Amino acid sequence: MSNDLKEVLKRGALNKWGLFWLVTGPISAAMIVAMMATDLSSGPGVSAMIQLSVRCAVPWLYIAFAASSLQVLFPGHFSRWLLRNRKYFGLCFAAAMAWQGLFILWMVLVHTDYYVNEVYVLRDAIEGVVGYAFLLAMTATSFPKGRRLLTPKQWRILHLGGIYFLWAYAFSVYWWALFYYSNPVPLDYAFYCAGLAAWVLRAFAFFRKRAKAAARASLGTAAHPLARAVGVALIGIGLVAAGIGSALQGVADQYLYGYTLTEWPELYLPYWPFEPFLALAVIGIGVYLRRSQAQATGS
Repeated sequence: MSNDLKEVLKRGALNKWGLFWLVTGPISAAMIVAMMATDLSSGPGVSAMIQLSVRCAVPWLYIAFAASSLQVLFPGHFSRWLLRNRKYFGLCFAAAMAWQGLFILWMVLVHTDYYVNEVYVLRDAIEGVVGYAFLLAMTATSFPKGRRLLTPKQWRILHLGGIYFLWAYAFSVYWWALFYYSNPVPLDYAFYCAGLAAWVLRAFAFFRKRAKAAARASLGTAAHPLARAVGVALIGIGLVAAGIGSALQGVADQYLYGYTLTEWPELYLPYWPFEPFLALAVIGIGVYLRRSQAQATGS
């Protein structure tokens, strides 16, 4: 069975540009069909196309974000295939987001009044512009000519920072859809859970790699016996908090808004005051404590 999967995953249609066209072809066809069935002469119609294009893009971002972590935590033919094609999953995301960019321009240029009165929020616009700047730069430097413009360290900083910013943007969109707006759909729950899972995988993989590196260097030291228990407890608390985001949002509104010092971040700082990510910080601390004990014991 394992060898059969390995052979299937070697097929040209499931790798590199074959995979890219296998994904982006149906996405583009779906966009065209949806445009024909949508009233694009109205702001709400174009807004619906923006939402559809995002839903077609997000799964490929999450796959690209989690691919290396899956290889660390669950090495095998499938995870190696994901990692081998991570660039092309990222390009699939970029292609779907190109549709969103088209509809955003359509909204701004054709339905300006609707955009200004119903959609525009300065900080959201800043988040979107920064996200597209990262996406364009990452796409350009995914190819040899673009990559040669950067040193290896610059390339890594760009792509690492960019993938985290783009993941954060997508994750926060669905956090707000679930815990602030009143009409989430089942797909919003699925994308929120998938984004959360992708981040948890990154956290576990990061600290596992650090633990292995320390073990190879014989740097492991015994952690306090409570470290693992506290870590597991914090992971549980963080997961519970991730499921009750509306309560966190209320607390953040009460204590993190309305001060002189917060006037600037309230207007301009992306994601402020980071409500979608508070629970993830607790999970990250828990994973760190748990892995510090694992580092010492070899578990």
